[in-house]
Amino acid sequence: MFFEKTNFSLDDLYRCLSFFNKHKESLQLWLHERVKKHYNRNTKLIYCDVTNYYFEIDKQDELRKKGVSKERRPNPIVQMGLFMDTCGIPITYKLFSGSTVDKATLIPMLNGIREDYSLGRIIVVADKGIITGDNIWSTLSDESGYVFSYSIRGADKKLKEYVLDDTDYVWGNDEFKIKSRVCQRQITVTAEDGKKKVKKNIEEKQVIFYNEKYAVKARTERAIAIEKAKYMVKSPSKYNSSNAQGAAKYVKNIAFDSKTGEILENIKQQLSFDEDKVRQEAELDGYYAIVTSELQETDEKIIDICKGLWKIEESFKVTKSDLETRPVFVSTEDHIEAHFLTCFVALVIARILELRLNGKYSVTAIMDSLRGSSCSHAHENYYLFDYYDEILADIGANMGIDFTKKYLSLKEIKTVLGEVKKKK
Repeated sequence: MFFEKTNFSLDDLYRCLSFFNKHKESLQLWLHERVKKHYNRNTKLIYCDVTNYYFEIDKQDELRKKGVSKERRPNPIVQMGLFMDTCGIPITYKLFSGSTVDKATLIPMLNGIREDYSLGRIIVVADKGIITGDNIWSTLSDESGYVFSYSIRGADKKLKEYVLDDTDYVWGNDEFKIKSRVCQRQITVTAEDGKKKVKKNIEEKQVIFYNEKYAVKARTERAIAIEKAKYMVKSPSKYNSSNAQGAAKYVKNIAFDSKTGEILENIKQQLSFDEDKVRQEAELDGYYAIVTSELQETDEKIIDICKGLWKIEESFKVTKSDLETRPVFVSTEDHIEAHFLTCFVALVIARILELRLNGKYSVTAIMDSLRGSSCSHAHENYYLFDYYDEILADIGANMGIDFTKKYLSLKEIKTVLGEVKKKK
């Protein structure tokens, strides 16, 4: 698809993937240094999240394994942990076996980035899927900090009582209220022998906030699940572990066959709707919690920091859709690693371009316009460029490339390509 003639084949391209993999660590570090130099990268805050990507083939090995798929697919998957800066530009990534749970990815990633990327004290921002005693203790032991979203529904009785107590809440408007406290909390940490569990006391700030819009959304979504759960009690034969998602938790005594996924025959007559479960969940609708080591930071700042997680979640969506990172069709470990490396580099470039355009356009819109900016041979040495839009106009103004010309000669095109290469 390149305009310029190339002397390599598709087979050559696949063979070079092993070469790319040999240099994946140094390439990521080189990109980091360039972003730091040219875009004043701030790594005091680092956003972290994990997702997985599926393979079309069913074969499993050390990397490709069946695990908890984010898309609920039965295919083998690979886990990817991603670090991102405050501008939304990826810093580095690491692949893990598909059977690796999200919470087990943070420490291996942190151990590499702290030393290799010469970072000082950082604050790790992540969602509740990554929060564990080991991750918190490791972060604090390295004299760094954390801002983690925290599951209220999975919390102990004391925290739930604090959340539901109206005392000390400050209303921002009729739909939003917030309060916080600094308190001691006991966490469970794996001992040095890797077997024993020990208790550690930490001091952290707990920020609680309520949003009426979130509460309404939760009630709406639950109403659909409740209706399904009631049908499940009446007609259990119509449901299995796949189509019961989101509703099974409101059904008492339910259990599924591990092989077929069907509701076990001997308990179908014992199913009943769980009114208590619905009531317990409903009273916490709209409430959210954030736990942090940054005791002196304001509540508003902590919430604002946590909101930045949407950018890394969006990055995963971009890789899966626009960059077509999945499904993964390559099979050897070298090629799998190189496949994700190329997608990572593409994501970095896309985010930088988004930043240079001041966030005016989404990555998806930018990529759609760039794909449209292609040419076809008109006659002799002239080529037709028949696509132009506002995004290309802004990219051209920012990058010094003239996209307005409808016809270009081969010489003019080569001049443009030459100028672009000089800017690298």
